[in-house]
Amino acid sequence: MKQNISAIFHNKWSQVLLFTLFVAVSSAALYLSQKSVVSFLLLLSSLLILYYMNLKKSVKWIVGAGLLFILIPFASSGGPSYQSYMEVATMVGIYISMALGLNIVVGMAGLLDLGFVAFFAVGAYSYSIFATPQASNFIPFGEFPLGGESFWIFLIIGGLCAAIAGVLIGVPVLRVKGDYLAIVTLGFGEIIRIIFNNLDRPVNITNGAMGISSVTPPKLFGLELVFPSQFYFVTLVILAFTIFSVIRFEHSKLGRSWKAVRENEIAAQAMGVPLVKTKLLAFALGASFSGMMGVVFAAKQAFIDPTSFTLMESFTILVMVVLGGMGSVPGVILGAAVVTILNLQVLTELTNWVNQLSFSGVFTLPDALSPAKMQKLIFGVLLVLFALYRSQGLIPSKNKIFDEKKLKSDNSQLINPNTKLDSVAVEEDKVQV
Repeated sequence: MKQNISAIFHNKWSQVLLFTLFVAVSSAALYLSQKSVVSFLLLLSSLLILYYMNLKKSVKWIVGAGLLFILIPFASSGGPSYQSYMEVATMVGIYISMALGLNIVVGMAGLLDLGFVAFFAVGAYSYSIFATPQASNFIPFGEFPLGGESFWIFLIIGGLCAAIAGVLIGVPVLRVKGDYLAIVTLGFGEIIRIIFNNLDRPVNITNGAMGISSVTPPKLFGLELVFPSQFYFVTLVILAFTIFSVIRFEHSKLGRSWKAVRENEIAAQAMGVPLVKTKLLAFALGASFSGMMGVVFAAKQAFIDPTSFTLMESFTILVMVVLGGMGSVPGVILGAAVVTILNLQVLTELTNWVNQLSFSGVFTLPDALSPAKMQKLIFGVLLVLFALYRSQGLIPSKNKIFDEKKLKSDNSQLINPNTKLDSVAVEEDKVQV
């Protein structure tokens, strides 16, 4: 009996049928209900189920794109909670992109960075300053704020500014490693936040602790993007570019150099890997993805201040990488999604539900045990459980497996000159015939 059930679940067409049924039921439940967090989470979990199905990668990418770009927004639009669902989904995309950037630095290159949110802040401020009248305080020419069309240019500018900041931070820390590297990057992250907090005098550039408000929303073909449902698609496009780029980097010569540095710097240098260039590229490329999402975050929130870029944000992004699996692209995506959804939706809805029961008189909780105060505790307990029972991450990193016999045969053909001569002779005979 167990073998028959196992065979059904491992059969490709059975998986497709069950997956289609699951997606259809969860989509219908989400569309027809006024508000159903469970249905929304079930529909999102279909992406994880798709990852484990016995299908070609190209088919998985096509189906996943259809779910993200078409089905999830449509199914979420059936009730009044449409914008709240899209807000959560947009923040998930932003944090996934930042976690993938940090994964380059920590997971692939093995450089523990505790100030990664600083690059997010650089991208956010690079757009906010010029998309508000703030720039007129220190630039005597030009008209500010810039129009919403400049948002698309600032996606590149924000990424470049964050990459430059990554290089500037990376140069001094090349002399240290391990715990000292973590302390130095933590210090740099706090320095950048404090600079933004105090850069309101003698020339008011960032407006200090008051923050920058009324950021100009992006414009696309004359349409202003102001709703989370609109930013959702912008975030998805940037996220798709980030995932594609990170996967290409991972399997490139540069990605192999990062992993070699992570495993053993001395051995990597002996094999010809330039340590300075490799580490600086890790800092710069990882920071650029965070900078681009900083621009999106500033435009979506329409207000930023230094409190959005605290040390806790850096720790949260690092937790996403460690929880998902350091060096694993699908693991980091899952880890970032789990942490963001837990913080923004699951624990928040649990808090609201307990508060409603308390107000209705079902039971009374002491003020010290109120869900609002226990939310971080619950999140911490969940992280401890994950760390104890999934120490390698939710989806551990897997190195590419090569066929040893095939490699030996290929090397013998390259080394043996007679083999080359014989193959050339055979080709010449074919040409003559």
